[in-house]
Amino acid sequence: MNYLFLDNGFEEIEAVTTIDLLRRAGIELTTVSMTDSKEVHGAHGIDVKADVMFETVDFSDAGMLILPGGGLMLGEHENLCRLLVEHNNEGKLISAICAAPAILGKLGILEGKQATCYPGFESALGESYIGGLVVVSKNLITAKGPGLSSDFAFSIIERLLGEEAAEQVYDTAQY
Repeated sequence: MNYLFLDNGFEEIEAVTTIDLLRRAGIELTTVSMTDSKEVHGAHGIDVKADVMFETVDFSDAGMLILPGGGLMLGEHENLCRLLVEHNNEGKLISAICAAPAILGKLGILEGKQATCYPGFESALGESYIGGLVVVSKNLITAKGPGLSSDFAFSIIERLLGEEAAEQVYDTAQY
């Protein structure tokens, strides 16, 4: 199972685009509320109902952990931070877009890896920051910001299912 974490103030385009494209690809994805309700309020007034609450989940089956941007609220959750560090230490997959890679930087998860982030958060990535739009490095996928939500999602699909699967979803998602 793969998990995407939502907290109030999340960037809707980054979360919803990723959820939509991964589910189109047939990837098992559970959305996780970090609030005291399954309803999570986005940065631009869009509310999303998460599948589960953080404290109700046993993450032992976690494949990839996905962090949409929208400030650094997710980084304030001690148990999520602990989960991210443990997941990384086991070499499991983590993806973050926009400001969220800054959380990974502060947790030491970026050491020995390359990453990108939203402008203004580069210092939190330290020597790992290389810029770019979407960066895949070891067990990590990072993306610069909201306009790259589809590219971010397709990189995740490619990592989990292969290039051919990502191309098939891309072909069916074109308008």
